[in-house]
Amino acid sequence: MFSGFAGVARIGLGLAAVGRPGYITLGRDRDLPASRSVDELRRRAHALLDQAYAAGVRYFDVARSYGRAEEFLAGWLPGHDDAVAGSKWGYTYTAGWQVTADVHEVKDHSTATFDRQIGETRALLGDRLALYQIHSVTPDSPALTDGELHRRLAGQGAVVGFSTSGPAQADAIRAACAIEVDGRPLFRSVQSTWNLLEPSAGPALAEAHASGRTVIVKEALANGRLAARTDLGPEPDVTALAAALRQPWATVVLSGAATTAQLVSNLRAATAPRVPDDLERLAEPSERYWRTRSALPWS
Repeated sequence: MFSGFAGVARIGLGLAAVGRPGYITLGRDRDLPASRSVDELRRRAHALLDQAYAAGVRYFDVARSYGRAEEFLAGWLPGHDDAVAGSKWGYTYTAGWQVTADVHEVKDHSTATFDRQIGETRALLGDRLALYQIHSVTPDSPALTDGELHRRLAGQGAVVGFSTSGPAQADAIRAACAIEVDGRPLFRSVQSTWNLLEPSAGPALAEAHASGRTVIVKEALANGRLAARTDLGPEPDVTALAAALRQPWATVVLSGAATTAQLVSNLRAATAPRVPDDLERLAEPSERYWRTRSALPWS
């Protein structure tokens, strides 16, 4: 699926920031128009997809809970036959296209949610769905122990993956990678948060990569926190993304750009000549990082 990806193709484009009007990335008041209508964000998403594809990006990442991101991607895919589409299930979007909703998404890893959401995703993406991931697996997720769910996942047609979140990402990665169906590993791809503030999943991701799995890095800019760090040089986004790309276990690193200018800058990470050697100093304790992330406002 990602065989031969190199250069700019190692950067993927995620549509979390433009598939719905509200998200937790910092600076959205500057990045998006005040109206944020469906048509406005569809145009924004398609402009980003066009620009990314023209630059050499080939992996595009969405989820059921990203508002209309699957719909936006589905409308763009025709004519882009070598684009690779990945989506995620396990969260339901509940904000009703409101930035100020009390609850934006609800997590549920049950077989009932899987059955409903795989149908919704297939209705939009059809056989263009290449990678289908469980959204935000944590060590206590029933998705790690539900044998019936594992069989349904194995039989749904696309490559099976999972994403992780929270301070115990490494435990979730190792537990998921141990799951087999009929003697074969269930999960062939893992998508995890790794960035200069929260690198703790690195060793587990290296193990996943060594076992032959695709590793996708999300939130490499820490929901915008790293994009404004003056100690990362004149282009902090480039430095932060380049640091993720240089990890030997990273197959693809996602850009969550919300503007074409951000995307142009993000893509420069693929050709960044070097990354400073002392960036480990930025790492925070995982628990503190995730507390900070959970307190970010939807805007």
